[in-house]
Amino acid sequence: MQVFMAKTFRYIPLCILYWCMGWVIPFYMLFSRQGYHWAFQYFHKHRGYNRLKSFIWVYFNHFRMGQVVIDRFAMYSGKRFKIVQDGQELFNELSEQESGFMQLSSHVGNYELAGYSLVSKNKTFTALVFGGETAQVMDGRKEMFADKRLQMVPVSADLSHIFALNNALAEGNIVSMTGDRIFGSQKHVLCDFMGSKARFPMGPYAMAVQRGVPVLAVFVMKESIHTYHIYVRKIQLPEGVTLKRNEKMAALAQAFAHELELVMDKYPAQWYNYYDFWKQDD
Repeated sequence: MQVFMAKTFRYIPLCILYWCMGWVIPFYMLFSRQGYHWAFQYFHKHRGYNRLKSFIWVYFNHFRMGQVVIDRFAMYSGKRFKIVQDGQELFNELSEQESGFMQLSSHVGNYELAGYSLVSKNKTFTALVFGGETAQVMDGRKEMFADKRLQMVPVSADLSHIFALNNALAEGNIVSMTGDRIFGSQKHVLCDFMGSKARFPMGPYAMAVQRGVPVLAVFVMKESIHTYHIYVRKIQLPEGVTLKRNEKMAALAQAFAHELELVMDKYPAQWYNYYDFWKQDD
């Protein structure tokens, strides 16, 4: 199916693909109860929408998610999108420095498009990716990123990916990983996020503190059929305050959570964490 999608999307206009996908969403909402439930809770409890408005926005949320999936395979088939950039100078500045840096994403928007626009002439990208992706997705990424100096490191059960990421930073390159979802280790940082406490993974922020490298947050949000908007934000510690190691990790995580909340205020439908994100107990 994915091979078929990548080939046929080359010839079908996106608006037609979106229209067909829109008729499928109600059935998906009906049978994917868990995803629907947590999306509804996001809008109702954490965005403060009433029940009817929350139900409507769950549809918008699923529609946006479907668009992102379609856009990804459309890119593999050769389609291109207009990219509006906000904060590109922050990325360029760090790319010119000798030391490496970290670029954190989240499960919102369509972060994969950042790989086509935020390209460094001097550094190699080492991107941590989900280890269970299909061969079609991985092959599509490799083809699209062939000339972008990017290497993909799958998440591994033995945590060997951590060594690859640390080596990339030690060599002065760029490490790209998510900063909002816990994988493997359950170590986390509690952050204020949309009016409640939420768990953010400790790993990315521990790595940044340990290596002493700068951190960027990058969000790629869909604005129209053919347009995406990239937001690049610098995540940094409070100035003039002496913090211990754990406090530095918590401060970086909170700064990232703050930037993520600001982006979600602009694009509330593009939230793709379909589980109890605010769960605090194990």
